[in-house]
Amino acid sequence: MKFLVVESETADDRAKRRARAGKSSGESFQATLEQMAPGAAVTRVEPADPDGDRMDADAVAAFDAVFLTGSPLHVYDDAPEVERQVAFMRTVFDSGVPAFGSCAGLQVAVAAAGGRVRPMPERLEAAIARRITATDDGRDHPLLAGRAPAWDAAAVHTDEVAELPDGATLLASNGVTHVQAVEIRSGRGVFWGVQYHPELSPGEIASAIRAQAASLVEAGLASDEAAVEHCSALLDRIQHDPDDHAARWELGVDDEFAHEDRRRLEIANFIAAVPGLRRGV
Repeated sequence: MKFLVVESETADDRAKRRARAGKSSGESFQATLEQMAPGAAVTRVEPADPDGDRMDADAVAAFDAVFLTGSPLHVYDDAPEVERQVAFMRTVFDSGVPAFGSCAGLQVAVAAAGGRVRPMPERLEAAIARRITATDDGRDHPLLAGRAPAWDAAAVHTDEVAELPDGATLLASNGVTHVQAVEIRSGRGVFWGVQYHPELSPGEIASAIRAQAASLVEAGLASDEAAVEHCSALLDRIQHDPDDHAARWELGVDDEFAHEDRRRLEIANFIAAVPGLRRGV
């Protein structure tokens, strides 16, 4: 299979993430796909950059699937990098190639299809999105096949979907973020996306919240930066030993979060569905 990974980060954001986590979001997503689908050819592009990659629908159509990464991008900003990113996603829809996205990737697809994204009005969702549950439509949707009745997932985001576009189906929600999983059909294309991060490891989430410790305290999610560090250390322990039951107990997570194959389930379900999605569009 041929996969196209679309970086949602700008060049500055990629540099910052490499400095703290070793990889950009796109490089992390690429590594995940290469591990999950051995033999797949994975190409990574950077359309948000002023001199970034430009592709027409025919060029995108050479790929079997497209993956959109997370990033600090705010899709409601009137900024050239946002316009370039959203325009690229419209091209993906025009190509008819099925796409998957997480976090900002979901928000880019929502904006490209005519929906609306906003800053979260109350509190952020950081480290772990708790008690996600499928909607009636989501219970029978192949994106969530095999999910527990309620599950926790890796998450770091300050924005949320405020209004889904026409052609969208809400698949999962929780008490903090109404749109946690969605299918969007726009033009010739179909997109499956989640607000959380099935592609990220606990260690990568630990790195992300360490970098945002002051903001998490200011938002009232942590009593102080030492509490953020303690949470990060527990995530690092699960990274090294998914069956560290003491760390799992303190974080309040089970196999759905701690075990890699369970954490990545939506990506695996999407990859398995790609041949049928290409025929069905």
